[in-house]
Amino acid sequence: MDILELVKAALALFAIVDPVGVIPIFFLATQGYTPAQSRAAARIAALTVLGVLTLFNFLGEPLLMFFGVRLAAFSVAGGLLLLLLALSMVQAHVSPQRQTQDEAVEAEEKDSVGVVPLGVPLLAGPGAITHVIVAAGAVQGDVLHQSLLLVPVALVALSVWLAFRAAPAIARRLGKTGIHVVTRLMGLIIAAISVEMIAGGLGKLFPGLLA
Repeated sequence: MDILELVKAALALFAIVDPVGVIPIFFLATQGYTPAQSRAAARIAALTVLGVLTLFNFLGEPLLMFFGVRLAAFSVAGGLLLLLLALSMVQAHVSPQRQTQDEAVEAEEKDSVGVVPLGVPLLAGPGAITHVIVAAGAVQGDVLHQSLLLVPVALVALSVWLAFRAAPAIARRLGKTGIHVVTRLMGLIIAAISVEMIAGGLGKLFPGLLA
């Protein structure tokens, strides 16, 4: 695994997590918070992303093996999941995979939102977890390479913390329209990633398709 692959993994994970696109939800979830409480929520959300994605980086493939699910099949299923997420992002909507209406209402009533719903499922949600499991499974249990995948995970967690800490400034600079543009661009990237995952998984499940 070279530096280019790590950069690609980091960019793909950043697009899926999309911390800039989650800023409006961060504002809603932390409405009425003091600046100190908002900073704490940002820190907890970033640490949650780091912890959850690190956990699935190492335990995702063994979990699939326990349930008898081949990585190729999971790659196809994960690609379809990412495609649904991408379609919602291209329309600048919050995907139900990230947050349902009931979860949004519950978030407004919570005193602490850093772990749920910001950390999980908004940021480290099904899409991000799927991407990490597939990337870790591609190195076939090589602990060293799996450890290297923690670099993009850590960078994305850092980007979450920075985006939330700078949320007021970003919102002023970009505005709602600017944030939607960023979200749509991330959605296009995720759509391409999802197609690659589906194609790669189908190619391994049905080698005759590549003939």
